[in-house]
Amino acid sequence: MIKPDRIVTTTCPYCGVGCNLQLYVKDDHIFKVASPFDSPVNHGNLCVKGRFGYDYVYHPKRVTTPLLRKIPQTPGKRTQAFDLSDWREVTWDEALDHVADRLIEIYKRDGSDAMAVYACAKATNEDNYLLQKMYRAIFRTNNIDHCTRLCHAGSVVALQQAVGSSAMSNTASQVSQNDVFIVTGSNTTENHPIIALQMKDAVRKHGAKMIVVDPRRIELVDFAEMWLPLKPGTNVPVFSAMAHVIVQENLVNHEFIANRTEGYQEFIKSLEKFTPEYAGEISGVPADDICKAARMYAGAKNAAIYWGMGISQLSHGTASAMALIHLAFLTGHIGREGTGLNPLRGQNNVQGASDMGCMPFHYPGYMRVDDEQNAAVWEKTWNVEAGGLSRKLGLTTTEILGQVHEGGIRSLYIMGENPMMSEPNLNETRRHMEQLEFLVAQDIFITESAAFADVFLPATPFAEKDGTFSNTDRRVQRVRAAHNPRGQARVDWQIICALALRLESRLGSFNQPETRLNSAFWEYSHPSDIFREMAGVNPDYAGVTYERIDNVGLIYPVPDEAHPGTPTLFTEDFPRGRGKFYPLDYVPAMEAVDDEYPFILTTGRVLEHWHGGSMTRNSSLNSVFPEARMEMHPADAEIHGIRNGDPVRVTSRRGEVVLRVIVTEKTTVGVVFIPFHFVEAAANLLTNDALDPQAKIPEFKACAVQVFPARMEELANPAAMVDRGRY
Repeated sequence: MIKPDRIVTTTCPYCGVGCNLQLYVKDDHIFKVASPFDSPVNHGNLCVKGRFGYDYVYHPKRVTTPLLRKIPQTPGKRTQAFDLSDWREVTWDEALDHVADRLIEIYKRDGSDAMAVYACAKATNEDNYLLQKMYRAIFRTNNIDHCTRLCHAGSVVALQQAVGSSAMSNTASQVSQNDVFIVTGSNTTENHPIIALQMKDAVRKHGAKMIVVDPRRIELVDFAEMWLPLKPGTNVPVFSAMAHVIVQENLVNHEFIANRTEGYQEFIKSLEKFTPEYAGEISGVPADDICKAARMYAGAKNAAIYWGMGISQLSHGTASAMALIHLAFLTGHIGREGTGLNPLRGQNNVQGASDMGCMPFHYPGYMRVDDEQNAAVWEKTWNVEAGGLSRKLGLTTTEILGQVHEGGIRSLYIMGENPMMSEPNLNETRRHMEQLEFLVAQDIFITESAAFADVFLPATPFAEKDGTFSNTDRRVQRVRAAHNPRGQARVDWQIICALALRLESRLGSFNQPETRLNSAFWEYSHPSDIFREMAGVNPDYAGVTYERIDNVGLIYPVPDEAHPGTPTLFTEDFPRGRGKFYPLDYVPAMEAVDDEYPFILTTGRVLEHWHGGSMTRNSSLNSVFPEARMEMHPADAEIHGIRNGDPVRVTSRRGEVVLRVIVTEKTTVGVVFIPFHFVEAAANLLTNDALDPQAKIPEFKACAVQVFPARMEELANPAAMVDRGRY
């Protein structure tokens, strides 16, 4: 039995649950992962990713030396370079000097609108805070975003409009206090496994009744009182019909509506057409089941709603989330323990990256960038001259690449994100990437996106850095290094500071002749110094310190250092004052099925993998689930002459992939499912880049496809796909 040199307590780098980990380290190598049983988040439980998905840290493909492309790239002719022979190793000084010189050249020539940056939901709060600070304070742009635009942007916009806050209102563990809870658009067992354990316990041990609303027969259906198998893209009619039933049967909480909401009368007029029969015809859910679900939710003492990207990743994602919010307002199931509106965040620090201001509309703390008072606060904090920060709303993730052209975006800095896997309609994404004038990738692997870069800056994974993550519960927790960085890799915040100092010295008085930034504003001895700077202005984090979160973390808002944290929000009022109802219309998915494309494709994750796969597919987990599989209902498979395990070609109006099929009743008739982790059969070659007009989130969860039998030799071959121009 191996005896560890040390055991390091840290936070899991995968989903938004934020499980506590104990890393067993011997000779600067993690050989085992466990979890403390007294953890308030996961109570000693871990999913397969948390327990076994750490060995990507030591994968031989990991890059630990700065790289420059051997052949300079030009707009329109930019190519991917996965092979290290296409790069040359350089010193950190040469790499950072080159980045600084090229970024400043473009900035001085074309101005702030030519600059853009992708922050990273896998990186720490401190990393993300500094990256958005650098682009706002030095390049004077708000073209800053991260993957929240591709997952819960619809939820964020709806919650901001309706209540004035976009985080979960309660904690996942409060599911044990639910009498009834709705799970919708979330395959929780595979996406947030530890929360799914708590949901199952709520049913088995506490007698809660679960309602699952999902087009797939996910595992939680086995524990549910009801399953409403709606067609993808029909959330608004189903949940509005539930609201219709609650109003028609006088199941509303009139006191809550009168005291804490506005817009109710206009809202109920908009409900008239959303009868259960109307919704049933559109969604495929029987009207009687819609009525029963509405009565169960409204009649509970404590009821809550938990949702995932099946709600938000639609061209009407904001409306879908708003329909859920209306249910909570109508019944008063919000503002108390065991109730609430709870979007389950996908990545380990997507909540924190948003809190840190890595969005085009907000500074840290969700302070609007176009508000003069807010801008003045951050100008003072960052020593920027009055009026120096941009008041112009920036471009979102989904808009940045679309604006890559002369007179638009010319340079892009990517920290840890992988748009060549995560964006919809990847063939179009590729064309935009090719048009960039200068691209920087700060990452641990040469991903599909980093392969386009001019410069690669080797960063560190979670096991080689200190800092904080903020989980889906709003719990701020410590991240601790298990050992030093491999090779010459550097932690993200140190890379950013080293680059910012170069940018400042080269810009001289270009930005602010009298009071330009000085080096003291980019020199930190520890991530806690960075955190302290951010928390000094962000009121939600004001009372959070490294000392206070040393053991179990704190759930923000934490307004001062005497405050214990706030597990339950909105107990007395909402940040915007009164919660607001919004009349809704049903807008179908942008792409309807027809004879040419008769199936609806929906996408998502599997238990063993995570997002673009750069971590799990470089870990031992890849041997457990090594290739993409498409799920298809037996009735559809029989009609098309397709057997379990057969190769199939799936085509949409945007692209095609070839992969094996799993014939299963987990999906419903007319709906096929493809996970989005596999570059060999990238689901996002097929998906629709139509956007929600409010949240700018793409319609990942519903597009029209056709399925054909394929030959075995056509199965997933990345090189062949490139040769055929399909990726």
